Amino acid sequence: MPLLAFMPQTLAPSIGKDRRPEGFLITYAAKIQADEAVLMAPRADGALRLSAKRRGHDTVIADLRQEGSLKALFPKVRGKALDAVFLNTAGGLTGGDRISIEMEAQERAHIIVSSQAAERAYRAQPGQVAEAKVSLRIAKGGRIDWLPQETILFDQAAISRKLDVDLAGDATALLVEPIVFGRAAMGEAVTQLSLMDHWRVRRDGALVFADAVRLQGNAKKQMLHRAIGKGAGAVATILLAGPSAEVCAGALDVSGDSGCSLIAEDLLLVRLLARDGFELRRQMIPVVEALATAPIPRVWRL
Repeated sequence: MPLLAFMPQTLAPSIGKDRRPEGFLITYAAKIQADEAVLMAPRADGALRLSAKRRGHDTVIADLRQEGSLKALFPKVRGKALDAVFLNTAGGLTGGDRISIEMEAQERAHIIVSSQAAERAYRAQPGQVAEAKVSLRIAKGGRIDWLPQETILFDQAAISRKLDVDLAGDATALLVEPIVFGRAAMGEAVTQLSLMDHWRVRRDGALVFADAVRLQGNAKKQMLHRAIGKGAGAVATILLAGPSAEVCAGALDVSGDSGCSLIAEDLLLVRLLARDGFELRRQMIPVVEALATAPIPRVWRL
């Protein structure tokens, strides 16, 4: 039997057998099987757009727009670059979340972008994936240092990330993306994961660098393979795309299972492997300091 609901708008003194009282609304609804209902938590959506320009010797905000769960902070400038720190007020990412970040450095402008804290990717419901898209546009003589803190992946997380970079002329981009597979100190193991990470870097419209990572299933087991992670619990990819790449390559000291490669005169790639997040950061900070032209963000300090 369908459920029958009456919503009176006016009271009628009597109801005839074959007629409905005027002013009554009737709504029919099918039965709901409670054991088949799926609980859907509210999803987070956030968008951040920042454009910076050169004013004299300094870089300043040209345009800023922030929506939903993404916000931007601007600490006191310690140099000529503009420091921007973004935060996700949702407290992390889970299946169905959508975040989008767009950064533009106009001619000769320099932006240093970091996150307020490590991002966390939590357990997702079946079939739901968190999406994170980052777009960086850098004009001639400009530079963006993309330096977010670690993304910590929890068991059963599902996340898809895309990083698109468009460089003009002699522009420079320093890109850093660290990932931690669970917190070793808490005894966490990532035995079920869906991770997709795509990088595309173009200079004057031509594709100069492409990278893709796809981990599906038991991440802990897959990371044990020598060709993948050699047992590492944390990894980082660092790319310097700019005229100074060849010079900076000689200043790096990367050892152990980590390594670096000068792909082209203006492309330097570094891969870091570490047993946990602390060891990874200990390796990353000297590398970032060697490749950067401004002080490392304070939020990065050990």
